[in-house]
Amino acid sequence: MTVTATDRRTMAKGPAPVAASGPRRSRGRLGRWLGSSLIQAFLVVVGLVWLTPLAGLFLSSLRSAQENASGGWWTSLTSPGQLSFENYSALLANSGMTQAFWNTVLISVPTTVLVVVIAALAGYAFAWLDFPGREPLFLLVVALLVVPVQIGLLPVAKLFGQLGLFGTIPGVVLFHVAYGLPFAVFLLRNYFAEIPREMLEAARMDGGSEWRIFTRLVLPVGRPALASLAIFQFLWVWNDMLVALLFAGTSSQPLTVALQSQIRQFGSNIDVLAPGAFLSLVVPVVVFFAFQRHFVQGVMAGSVK
Repeated sequence: MTVTATDRRTMAKGPAPVAASGPRRSRGRLGRWLGSSLIQAFLVVVGLVWLTPLAGLFLSSLRSAQENASGGWWTSLTSPGQLSFENYSALLANSGMTQAFWNTVLISVPTTVLVVVIAALAGYAFAWLDFPGREPLFLLVVALLVVPVQIGLLPVAKLFGQLGLFGTIPGVVLFHVAYGLPFAVFLLRNYFAEIPREMLEAARMDGGSEWRIFTRLVLPVGRPALASLAIFQFLWVWNDMLVALLFAGTSSQPLTVALQSQIRQFGSNIDVLAPGAFLSLVVPVVVFFAFQRHFVQGVMAGSVK
C-alpha cells in the first residue's frame, strides 16, 4: 500500500480531538448555571437582610405613635391604612428640626468642599513639586493619621472658647476640616503620584504653568479619587454626633444631635425619631448614588494595569 504525502502529514498531526459529548456539555452548562444562581440567590438574601431595618424605619415613620406602640411595623403590610405622611408634615413644621437639618447641610457641605480643595492642592504639591522638607512634611501628615479625634476634643474646645468659635457652625467646620485633611492628603497624594511623569513634562514643555497643569490636567485625571474622597468625607461629617455634641451650640446643632435630644427628652418618641432618622438617611444615599460611577472608578483605580 502506498502512503502519500497527505497521509504522512495527517499521521504526524496525530488523531483529531474528540468533541465533548452532548450530555457532558449539558452537565457543564448546568453546573455553571447552578453556581451563578446560588451566588445570585445569596446576594439577594444578603440585600434583603440589609434592607429590612431600612424598610422597618420607613414604615415606622409613616405610622402614628399609637400604632407604633400597639404593634410592630410589619403589621402595616397587612393594614396599609395605617400609613400616612402626617409625621413628616409635623416634622417639617417643627422649626427646631428643620433648623437642625439646615445646620447639618451648612456643616457638611463646606467641610467637604474645603477638605477636597485643600487636600487636592497639597496632594499635588507632595506628589510632583520639589520644595525643601517635602518628605518630612509628608511623613508628619501620615503620622497625624494615627491621632484619634478624642485626644483633641478638650484642647481644641478650650482654644475655640478663647477665639469665640465654640458653639458655632464655623468652629465645627474647622474641627472637621483639621481632622479630615491627613487622610485626604494621603489619599490624593498617592493617587496623583500614579500619573505618568511624561504627561506632566509634556504639559510643561508646551508652556503650561503649574496651576494650569493642576486645573486642566491633574484634576480631570483625578476625578474618581476626588469623588470618592468627597463621598467619604460627606458621610463622615453628616453622620457625626461626637464632635457636634461637644462643639455645636443650641442654635447650631445638626440633625444627629437634635434627634439625640429628642430621645433624652421624650424617651420613645418614635413619631418624631423615625421620620427624622429616615430624612437624615435619604440625603447621604442620594449623594452616594449621584457619584456612584466616579466612586467605583476611584475604588478600582490601580487594581489593574
